[in-house]
Amino acid sequence: MGYYDDHMRSTKKNRKWLMPSVVGALIGAVLILLALPILVQANWLPYDFTAQENEETQESTPSGDEVNKQVNLEVNSQITEIVEDVSDTVVGVVNIKQQSIFGQSESQQGGVGSGVVYKKNNDSAFIVTNYHVIQGADSVEVVFADEEQVEAEIIGGDVYTDLAVLKVDGGHVEKVIEMGNSENLKVGEPVLAIGNPLGLQFAGTVTQGIISGKDRLIPQDFDQNGNVDWQAEVIQTDAPINPGNSGGALVNMDGQLIGINSMKYASPELEGLGFAIPIDIARPLIEDLEEDGTITRSYMGVEIFSLSDVAQYHWQNTLKLPRDVEGGVIIDGIDRMSPADQAGFQQYDVIVKMGDTEVQNVLELRQYLFTETSPGDEVKVTFYRDGELQETTVKLVSQSN
Repeated sequence: MGYYDDHMRSTKKNRKWLMPSVVGALIGAVLILLALPILVQANWLPYDFTAQENEETQESTPSGDEVNKQVNLEVNSQITEIVEDVSDTVVGVVNIKQQSIFGQSESQQGGVGSGVVYKKNNDSAFIVTNYHVIQGADSVEVVFADEEQVEAEIIGGDVYTDLAVLKVDGGHVEKVIEMGNSENLKVGEPVLAIGNPLGLQFAGTVTQGIISGKDRLIPQDFDQNGNVDWQAEVIQTDAPINPGNSGGALVNMDGQLIGINSMKYASPELEGLGFAIPIDIARPLIEDLEEDGTITRSYMGVEIFSLSDVAQYHWQNTLKLPRDVEGGVIIDGIDRMSPADQAGFQQYDVIVKMGDTEVQNVLELRQYLFTETSPGDEVKVTFYRDGELQETTVKLVSQSN
């Protein structure tokens, strides 16, 4: 009994010490864990517990420079692939003029531009370029990426949209460009311009930029008389477009044709501004030119000029217009048997509205006819004659450029 009692008393005594020790150890561990970040931050510990963690994080996470290098590599690789895929579809276009010297006719280069092979059909291939590139040419030659130079047939061209279509033997063409769309372009979207700036010695030059603006309107004065004859709707880009780039390709990052570059709309005084004809506007016109060499538009048969070109004195004293009239189009001549002649128009009638659209000048009337109507349409015309407001209906017919 004595040994058993002593053992029990010893066990109980040990248990009394065990519980406080365990609780003390747990409290100490918690205090150390709470104090450890403070000790590390104050550099009071001889060992940096975060070093290994930082090393592991650095090994698994690429640095900013590495990320930039990777992104740049991917972008440059994409551009390289696009250029390799598209370059063969961009050609040089040479304007050839015949000149007589001492009774002999000689061919001279009248200028060099660019073109894009967009279609191959049976034995023929078709190339789109700018009208001003081939304007006045006696013949046209096309220079391919392999420097092969062949004569091209001019299918047709249009001064208003600055588009022209050429045809060559299909045996010279292996690849055509894929057409995209320009309607869904976003400002800031990257693009590439490919062409022949400053001549064939720089053939296949590639410049990179972004879409700077959409639906830009550039006034055009075809006869250089100081009056705007047309407003071209174009894409604005900061990709450098130089003389010789005209007619070349503006492509997106999928390598698709989204515009036809044109130096005609640029100004030598400006830098960082390039313009291209949107492919959505160009596509139906290209098809018209390809079909019969012309673009069919509505025709009234009148010779007109803007009311703003006439001195204010004649507005009330000669034309007898009300004082609240601010603009319009004066009919100066009428073609015989034309829609205007059959509708009964007379000289000095002042047109102020076509359909429900007010027209202030020749440009607005022309754009209404060319973009809002089709041959065969009947259009209500509102006009003044001897100061009286009148209306009549004209049935439009077709006119080919």
